[in-house]
Amino acid sequence: MTANELKDIISAGLQCEHIALDGDGRHWFATIVSPEFEGKRQIQRHQRVYATLGGRMQTDEVHALSMKTLTPAEWRAEQPGA
Repeated sequence: MTANELKDIISAGLQCEHIALDGDGRHWFATIVSPEFEGKRQIQRHQRVYATLGGRMQTDEVHALSMKTLTPAEWRAEQPGA
């Protein structure tokens, strides 16, 4: 799977303001910014992203996905000069 394919899958199932992906086709690190994360704990945010992937994690299409999940306000606060 390519980064663009993974990005398309996540953004099709989750309203995202920003997605950055780094990986080798099986192992991925994603930074995902979504207003849908408001009021949710990290585990709930990750579960929401995993839900967009459906069975792709079980079929090994995506072997590993590490995530940094942020709300838009959290994302802005992390940006230089914010």
